[in-house]
Amino acid sequence: MHRTRIKICGLTRPEDVRAAVAAGADALGFVFYPKSPRYVTPSQAGALMAAVPPFISTVALFVNPSVDEVQQVAAVAPFAQLQFHGDETAAHCAAIAGAVNRPFLRVFRVKPDTSAADLLEYEHQYRSASRLFSGLLLDTYVDAYGGAGKVFDWSLIPKELAPRVVLSGGLSVHNAIDAVAGVRPYAVDISSGVEQSKGIKDARKIAAFVAAVRAADTTIESENTHERRT
Repeated sequence: MHRTRIKICGLTRPEDVRAAVAAGADALGFVFYPKSPRYVTPSQAGALMAAVPPFISTVALFVNPSVDEVQQVAAVAPFAQLQFHGDETAAHCAAIAGAVNRPFLRVFRVKPDTSAADLLEYEHQYRSASRLFSGLLLDTYVDAYGGAGKVFDWSLIPKELAPRVVLSGGLSVHNAIDAVAGVRPYAVDISSGVEQSKGIKDARKIAAFVAAVRAADTTIESENTHERRT
């Protein structure tokens, strides 16, 4: 059965980690950008990650970090994957990922004039730069770093790229089914859409979002089964 992976990002509290795990999240994101309201210190993140059970990935989000900064975090909070959300070049990402030997996601902030060719070229550039590149995370462009809770035009994503991307930007329980059924991404990433306030998650919203994504998966599987039978 088709199963869209789910990442809950911007976790700051033990109860939010427990809620995401209980709901069935595949990955948990921790923000190491001091200007973010969802920022956690390395020691805070280390304590939160210690409570994460096996087979759930922990992702560390950075904005324009140095190699030393990432190494210092990795020594205290042993994350499984990196996520670069700033102006990092392909070479910069490759160097940092290589220094800590972790795979990395690269965020692409989609603008209204972004083309399918732009996205494919960007992915090729990063994949060529490092064996540790694991994929693109597509978010909405705003004049700031970090999520803004806004949706971009999903039709800009080329069909051949969609099964490899992580879809983010303005997702919520209200549009999750349309997002998954329409784009069919490999994974979805949500933060503000499951919050009570910035940095404080809502367990009911997390559970409802996960349920909506699974409902979309069921719809996709039903469509695929019908197509195979006709």
